[in-house]
Amino acid sequence: MSTHWLRATECPLLQAADDNVDSVALRLVQRLLEIALLRQSSDDVAQTLLAEVAAQLRADHVGIWEAKPAWTVRWRHARPGSRTNLEAIPRPLLNEILDRQSGVMQPAGSAMPALVGACLSYVDRPNRVLLATRPRDAFTKGDLEYAVAAGHYLGVALERAGQWDQAATQCQRLTAILDIAQQLAQERETVPLLEHIAAQTAKLLHCERASIFLWDRERKELVGRPALGMPNNELRIPDSAGVVGRTLASARPQIVQDVRTDPAFTGKVDQTSGFQTRNLACVPMRDRNKNVIGILEVLNKSDTYTAADIETMDALAIQIVAALDNVRELEAMVRSNLELDAQARLAARIVGDSTPVVALRGTIERVARTDLPVLILGESGTGKDVVARAIHYSSARERHPYIPINCAAIAETLIESELFGHEKGAFTGANEMRPGKFEAASGGTLFLDEIGDLSANGQAKLLRVLEEKIVYRVGGTAAIPVDTRVLAATNRNLADTVRAGKFREDLFYRLTVVTLELPPLRDRRDDVLVLAEHFLGQFCKEAGRKPLKFSPEARKRLEQHEWPGNVRELRNLLERVAYLCPNPRVEAGDLAIIQRLSKDGANPYGEMTLAEATDAFQRDHIQHAIQRAKGNVSEAAKVLGLHRPNLYRKMKLLGMEAMP
Repeated sequence: MSTHWLRATECPLLQAADDNVDSVALRLVQRLLEIALLRQSSDDVAQTLLAEVAAQLRADHVGIWEAKPAWTVRWRHARPGSRTNLEAIPRPLLNEILDRQSGVMQPAGSAMPALVGACLSYVDRPNRVLLATRPRDAFTKGDLEYAVAAGHYLGVALERAGQWDQAATQCQRLTAILDIAQQLAQERETVPLLEHIAAQTAKLLHCERASIFLWDRERKELVGRPALGMPNNELRIPDSAGVVGRTLASARPQIVQDVRTDPAFTGKVDQTSGFQTRNLACVPMRDRNKNVIGILEVLNKSDTYTAADIETMDALAIQIVAALDNVRELEAMVRSNLELDAQARLAARIVGDSTPVVALRGTIERVARTDLPVLILGESGTGKDVVARAIHYSSARERHPYIPINCAAIAETLIESELFGHEKGAFTGANEMRPGKFEAASGGTLFLDEIGDLSANGQAKLLRVLEEKIVYRVGGTAAIPVDTRVLAATNRNLADTVRAGKFREDLFYRLTVVTLELPPLRDRRDDVLVLAEHFLGQFCKEAGRKPLKFSPEARKRLEQHEWPGNVRELRNLLERVAYLCPNPRVEAGDLAIIQRLSKDGANPYGEMTLAEATDAFQRDHIQHAIQRAKGNVSEAAKVLGLHRPNLYRKMKLLGMEAMP
């Protein structure tokens, strides 16, 4: 069997100075230029030119073989009915074509067709061969020259087309990444977000699976999601384990084309999950400060991983971190809102078991089911704002805004603008339009405290809102519909205010459809200690200290006080005690301020025996001395005319906590 070789440098069709250049070569170059101008893909270029090569060589089969590393046919063109046995092509011959960087011609053998072929020219290391076959007829010297020229031009054309392929793929991937980023922005929770990211990443990179590993620094773990086949769809591994651990440590991308060759891959996860990993790639994910916070991993690509894949993964990692930040901020906001809601509900809790309070809670429950306006009456400090909150949070409007406003705390010239809003230029300083509280509270509840201080014009507008459910901004003419429930409160006698001509009668009757009158604390004495313990526990928690207890004398003093400031006075007192009381038990002396505020100089020791009153007085007096000495017991002893050990003994006899 005679085999002929021809190097590209010896091919007449590639010699530009040769006067005998065949027109066939010129036509081939012309077709390549036409295809290049069309910017076709590698597949289109190969299929178009292989058809022309097959026609020129009168070949049954023409193919471009590629070593990856095993030889396979990447593109082919076959004449209908062709039965070329590709397995008969000797692989060593293909290797020799690459090694020689030449063309070859070989006649048919007993089991092998006649063939002619050539190495494709590439800037990078060549790994492709053009090969044409016929069943029996041998190729000619001219066919060999043509094959060498075709291999040269095809190599150049496919290299350029490959660059276009990469650019097109990159554009497609960037477009896909933008689409993914828009989709990620719709997610509201971390776990669904990670699952969505993994699915889209695997689809984009043509991989079987993808996972996002977030770094738990405190536990020194990488937490991967989703992790199919693992408990709770989650994988926890040491942050130094495996290829992901290596990626974290190096902060650089990692590609493993065959996991069997990488000692960092142990296969333990595959054994647990039942999955078989063949290849993988990892890239680090970085926060805004460029610190690595996790790893993006993809598994089992159908082809080999490339630098373009890493670029795509890096771009995805940026979007993933941004989406995670958004979701975490949203989750933090949700948690914050839930905490605020819980605090608001706690503030709306009406504490007490006295008969008036039990009746009040029942009325609130019934009123909350309606949208009727409610007027809440009561002395200052009785908890009118608490009742308003309780109505709101017991109603169907609880998930909508609750906005309180004190009509007495806002200047008369601004109250209308505050309630109803204003248009730009409505008055001096109105540089922009601003909606009022009625619009802000639409769907929810507006609580108007000190309603008796509302101006006449404001009263007229409020009546219109209650009757027509519309507001007009100051300086505006457009009717703005609102769905706002109105709760109002005052410590005045509104009926007297109406008779004095200072409050509209029609508004008075509109507000008093439902009236709640709150009892003063002196009329619900059974609740004093319950409220005191509630407030003391609340403020001790805020102060970060263990709960305090009341001594018997302190409890008596609380029960005997008249509480002219009502619940507000009690609350403020217990806030002071929670922060300033130096002992784990509240003594009567810690409540001495209410003795000074008692009406008509009432006896703070009430019905105590002389011995009890004497002990209570001594405890109060010692406690005040220690407080004045800023906790210095030695200084307090001097003021009291005692030696320090004697003061300690006295405190022990009186049941007082000894100071260090």
